[in-house]
Amino acid sequence: MPQKKSQTSLIRLLALGVFAAFFATTIRVLLFGLYVVPSSSMAPTLLIGDYIVASKYTYGYGGVGSFGGFVNLENRMGGSPPQRGDVVVFKSPADNRTTMVKRVIGLPGDKVQIYRSELYLNGEIVKREQLPQPLSFPGDDEPSADIVDYIEYLPDTNPHVIRLIRELEDEGTLNNTDEITVPPHFYFLLGDNRDRSDDSRVSDVGLVPEDNLTGRAEMTFFSMSKDARIWEVSKWNWAMRWHRLFAKIM
Repeated sequence: MPQKKSQTSLIRLLALGVFAAFFATTIRVLLFGLYVVPSSSMAPTLLIGDYIVASKYTYGYGGVGSFGGFVNLENRMGGSPPQRGDVVVFKSPADNRTTMVKRVIGLPGDKVQIYRSELYLNGEIVKREQLPQPLSFPGDDEPSADIVDYIEYLPDTNPHVIRLIRELEDEGTLNNTDEITVPPHFYFLLGDNRDRSDDSRVSDVGLVPEDNLTGRAEMTFFSMSKDARIWEVSKWNWAMRWHRLFAKIM
């Protein structure tokens, strides 16, 4: 009798493990994804070492951006289109595999141009205001003297901070583009760290099709300085960015 009870307990434990694994996989595939930020292209909004949570259901499902690219639906299922100002997670059009995160600037039908680092949307310059000093964060290196931060006011959304390099503000292909009309089912995306971002201004990324969208970045779940890793618990005391835990991404 004790042996039979032991076998029953083992079966129940295995069943519980299978159910837990199925439940966790379902959440990760259908509802939320956890991503680590590997570069400074979205600074100061997102920092290297931020672990961000993205809602996968917000924009619906379909294409290479959903289900690991294994299920390609003819029409996107559920959700709603991205809004201007959303920070989105997507698969790079260059290879349909690399995960990237940028901000939605141009919606289908919009005309977008950057001239001398100023953003123009549908022929109107997007208002921005320079901050007295670039943003800095406890435990991280202070921004260099050539960094300039601005509050940018996109239409119909909350303001956000962008970062430029002073000596590059009026120069280079990233800060001087042709006017681009965004076609249906595509989006023009930019990194907030404008001079250090591969985004819709470069040919390797270009305009991003809606099929490549994975989800909307919602919050910073965890954040460690670039000198530590999440599993290095002994370093948490000095490497953890406590002020960024569970912070909403705007």
